[in-house]
Amino acid sequence: MGGDNAPAAPVQGAVDAAGDGISVLLVGDEGVLRDELGRQGATGVAGIEVVHAPDAVSSGEEGARAVRAKPDSSVSMVCRLVGDGRAGAAVSAGNTGAMLAAATLYMRRVPGVIRPAIAVVLPSTGGGPVVLLDAGASAEARAEHYPQFAMMGRLFARDVLGVAEPRVGLLSIGEEEGKGSELVLAAHGLLRDSPGFIGNVEGRDIPAGGVDVVVTDGFTGNVVLKTMEGLAVFLMGEVRDAVRSTVLGRVGGILIRPPLRRMRDRIDPETYGGAVLLGVRGLAVIGHGNSTGRGIANAVRVAARGTRGRLVEQFGAALALEGAERPPAT
Repeated sequence: MGGDNAPAAPVQGAVDAAGDGISVLLVGDEGVLRDELGRQGATGVAGIEVVHAPDAVSSGEEGARAVRAKPDSSVSMVCRLVGDGRAGAAVSAGNTGAMLAAATLYMRRVPGVIRPAIAVVLPSTGGGPVVLLDAGASAEARAEHYPQFAMMGRLFARDVLGVAEPRVGLLSIGEEEGKGSELVLAAHGLLRDSPGFIGNVEGRDIPAGGVDVVVTDGFTGNVVLKTMEGLAVFLMGEVRDAVRSTVLGRVGGILIRPPLRRMRDRIDPETYGGAVLLGVRGLAVIGHGNSTGRGIANAVRVAARGTRGRLVEQFGAALALEGAERPPAT
């Protein structure tokens, strides 16, 4: 029931994902959802079950307060279904704060996780996407959070994106080890011997694809994410206006339309489905508020890949190993 295009987009996305063999629980007002399934000619589609949630959290409400005040809202119930084991992952394009609060409350953290993080998949020219985290779960971070961010991002890149040996970089203002704030310097020291760590990276290294996972604090990560999304929209608009500005451009635009569409798909956030909250006992995928059915379907596919790859169990095993290898405190 969340997002600018609800309920049409979530229902369309669920139907498309169910066509791939993914079982989807559609959570929300049962009457509204069944009416929408009927409008889309999808009544009785295999793999879709409607779960009634009589309440909803609007985009303007304060997330944590609304989740506690509305235990029967769709966002609360979808996370409770994961926490109770009825579902492997939760997907929503609604209120981000509510999704964070509900996932933490009902799924709870993976044992050993200090702080969950939002991982977002960004396009690059290096042949594959780049995972950025934290992209906004918490505005501030401490140095000891970074090794866990790196571990969670590395497992996500490996098990969901199929990167065999993910390279991990620490976002800073220079590639040299001594560059950065006190927090970055302290984090670098803790990351130095961690698997896949290649050192500091700069913002320009993200679209260049010289790294597979980039770790930073939630404030910086969210600024980077919003800047890249805005730049993608700007560039596509500039290309479109340039093509349409002359007769010759319009003729040439017909010829370059297929590669331009491929470019649009590569930089479109909907291609990647949404951000993933890592560190809770179940996957939570947070879609864009303006997601279409295509974006919702891709978010469900990301959630299904993470569930089938047993990503949460991988986190738990990696943290247990990390604890066993850590020397006792003195």
